Amino acid sequence: MKGAYFPLLRSSPAAGTGSYSALPVSYQGSGASSETVSDAESDSSTDAGEGDESWWQEESEAGNGTRRRNIPGIRKLVDGDLGVDVNGGDAAVDVEEEESEDENDPVDNSPYPEVRASVLATDDESLSINTPRMWTLSLLFTLVGSSTNLLFSLRYPSISITPVIALLLAHPLGKLWDRAFPESLDEEEDRAVVKVNSTVERLRRWLGQGRWNRKEHACVYISSNVSFGFAFATDVIVEQTHFYHQDPGIIYQVLLTLSTQILGYTFAGLTRQWLVRPSSMIWPGTLMSTAMFTTLHGEENKPADGWKVSRWRFFMYVFTGGFFWYFIPGLLMPALSYFNAVTWFAPDNVVISNLFGVRSGLGMLPITFDWAQISYIGSPLMTPFWAAANVVGGLILVMWIIAPIMYYTNAFYSSYMPILSSNVYDNTAKEYNVSRILTPQFLFDEEAYKNYSKVFMPITYVLSYGLQFAALTALVTHTACWHGKDIWRQWKKVLQEPSTHGYVPVDSITTPARRRHACRNKSRRLSNVSDGEWDDIINNDDVHARLMKKYPECPTSWYLTTFLIMIAVGIFVVEHYPVHLPWPGLLLALSVCGIFFVPIGIVMAITNTQSSLFLVCQLICGTIFPGRPVANMVFVMYGYITSTQGLKFAADLKLGHYMKIPPRLLFTVQMVATVVGCLTQIGVMNWMFSNIPGICTSKAMNGFTCPIARVHFNGSILWGVVGPSRFFGKGELYRPLVWAFLIGALSPIVIFTLWVYRGRHRSSVLKSISLPVLFGSLSWIPPATGLNFSAWTIVCAVFNYTLKRRRTEWWGKYTMTLSAALDASLAFGLVVVFFAVVYPEWGWVEGLKWWGTEVFMRGCDWKGCTYRTVKEGEVFGPGKGSW
Repeated sequence: MKGAYFPLLRSSPAAGTGSYSALPVSYQGSGASSETVSDAESDSSTDAGEGDESWWQEESEAGNGTRRRNIPGIRKLVDGDLGVDVNGGDAAVDVEEEESEDENDPVDNSPYPEVRASVLATDDESLSINTPRMWTLSLLFTLVGSSTNLLFSLRYPSISITPVIALLLAHPLGKLWDRAFPESLDEEEDRAVVKVNSTVERLRRWLGQGRWNRKEHACVYISSNVSFGFAFATDVIVEQTHFYHQDPGIIYQVLLTLSTQILGYTFAGLTRQWLVRPSSMIWPGTLMSTAMFTTLHGEENKPADGWKVSRWRFFMYVFTGGFFWYFIPGLLMPALSYFNAVTWFAPDNVVISNLFGVRSGLGMLPITFDWAQISYIGSPLMTPFWAAANVVGGLILVMWIIAPIMYYTNAFYSSYMPILSSNVYDNTAKEYNVSRILTPQFLFDEEAYKNYSKVFMPITYVLSYGLQFAALTALVTHTACWHGKDIWRQWKKVLQEPSTHGYVPVDSITTPARRRHACRNKSRRLSNVSDGEWDDIINNDDVHARLMKKYPECPTSWYLTTFLIMIAVGIFVVEHYPVHLPWPGLLLALSVCGIFFVPIGIVMAITNTQSSLFLVCQLICGTIFPGRPVANMVFVMYGYITSTQGLKFAADLKLGHYMKIPPRLLFTVQMVATVVGCLTQIGVMNWMFSNIPGICTSKAMNGFTCPIARVHFNGSILWGVVGPSRFFGKGELYRPLVWAFLIGALSPIVIFTLWVYRGRHRSSVLKSISLPVLFGSLSWIPPATGLNFSAWTIVCAVFNYTLKRRRTEWWGKYTMTLSAALDASLAFGLVVVFFAVVYPEWGWVEGLKWWGTEVFMRGCDWKGCTYRTVKEGEVFGPGKGSW
């Protein structure tokens, strides 16, 4: 799990602000439920929709009469504005008598303010979608994004090109396409062209059909979202080819990658009735995108705290500056990237290197000048501050306090290893040689294991596993305490017989409760709506589900047929190739995914928090199929990765739902992007194997050491080769980590109980404590270091806490654009530096050595010095024969 992702929700300009303004996040820490998502800020930001006249006008402009209504808590001010009576008194309010519903805010609009503010409640069926322009841009970004992200995934520090970059760059390219291929020419010019060459004219008209619009833009973005993340199957292939020294061939690589990715898509499609259609399935991460589509296609550029520069121009300024800046920390002075400045004064001091080092240390100096280091666990500009506060709190407590104490007291024999490392070790403090305990068939050799050594983990690795154990159980109890009512309500709803009728006008489907809510939703918090009214509102389709009934639904048979074909492919892969996973094991992995998919999806759709099946799958396979490392990796891939990919696809289906993309076209777009992205990544990966010397070793050029694959490889040793019982069984060295399951399960209950005992106050700090976030995000250490987390938190605090409060308009208009520009400039800079400077092996690059390129590598931080050393011929740990 790559760091928890918590996108900021932003309202569209249609919500009445001059800038791309902030919208309160619905998941405000632990206790925010769907019933309490609204607050005064969201009410005010939602009220003033573009072109939406005030609903409390005293006089009707058309001369219609007015009527007065008593609404609790509302008072009439002298100047005609509304105010809220803090004493709760009743007052008469003039309400306009409307003869027809406002199509921009129908009575069945979403009951969630963040959705109302970010998603248009209308649908323009005249917009062209299935055009050459859309397919060309979709394939372009799929090819570029998937190949680049695969390239960077094997590097440390890495960078991930986010789909937000495609969202921003696709817009000017779409506009440029419109200019190059206008829909129609002037009449005289048109006749001349037809006379000269009618074939060319027909081609021009075909290429120029329709105009660039938000629906095409959404399809391009969805293609990018599907393909930009590197496929986990490529990690498995890296581990097989470079760590287990297998060579299964290109056909195996293609079938393995395609089957896992497409199986995830079919899970999303088969469960869309639960995870996509219901209005309560918000999927907060999609709202940022819908708001951006509205912004870009609204062509707005209103001043924000005095800044008049457009978002696009701002993007280009930052991109240009970031690109040229990267040459300094990325090439000319890498000491600014690995800024272990404290160790420069005592390079051979082990303790200082342990605490302040950035490669094998805890990174207690949170300073770096490289965006690649800052954004290694995700862009800090896209993360709410409350989430970052949870993460840094865990970092300080677990990694900066508990880890040093345990390390210097030699807990788990950790003092004989570096305090932080992605490797596991034998009892001579050397990297564990897994080939010594494997047979030629890559199965576990118990006798060789007894003659060699137990597996030992650095202390941060030990704590990382403990955090993952705690995160797994904490998510269950945390969700039950804070969101159980929402989930139960949704289960009751989806178990009802789904509606099968077609499009129905709005006047025919509303209920009295819905109409009362429509009148009140602009002046009342959702928490003030009675339980009966709330149930009635969410148990009916909202405007988006109603509008989507205009389009033919994608048949379930399409998803089911694809699902069965991919299962057949998966069975062929595990039976024909040396994976050592029998086909019942494959079906078991898919069953684990199927059992947990809908519950995890509901939790993620409501809370934007994803639980991980990674450890569950490793434990199950390690127990049932012990001593089979490759089988363990493949089992995890089909069980966990299929679930993760499926949730990503489900979020994209919800985005298509919000943007009113025809379901059958969306099926085609996602499927094509998946296939093209997989094939592209397989091709790039094999090119890297052949052309980058020393790849996936410590001597690899430009940092291509495959850190993520290395961590997963170590996990396959722990769970697949040695097995869970030899680590966590009775009397084993790491048995105490099992207590983390209990600690993780009880901790959210304690926090929730304290919150209830103290009066259930919404502003309580207890509501902002999210233990799944705290535990889950720190599992990225290793390969991430304390530097990555601490610098990330500081940047997040500056923008998403300080600037958000002091320069709200600037923050709302430019923050996401700034993040995309920095990511894009870094990615472009990395590509240019590697392919134009490093890879050609120019002579002057070899001679580019000075203090700024050498100082950070001179000490113990880079060497990985240990607090205690093992003398030649000696070993540490339990005596031989005790394992």
